[in-house]
Amino acid sequence: MKVVVNFDLCESNALCMAAAPEVFEVREDDFLYVLDENPGESLRGKVEEAVRACPKQAIKIED
Repeated sequence: MKVVVNFDLCESNALCMAAAPEVFEVREDDFLYVLDENPGESLRGKVEEAVRACPKQAIKIED
């Protein structure tokens, strides 16, 4: 699984970080960082929740 973020759409609102803090982080500079572009299958549920939570639909999963 690969996590892909369209940073042109991303508003760094941190809903993805709330769903999957192991994968996403919004830092003090108010930018989103992907901590793990290829998380293990054990995190798939959290990453899928992050995809659903994103109001701008800026996150997708590629298998």
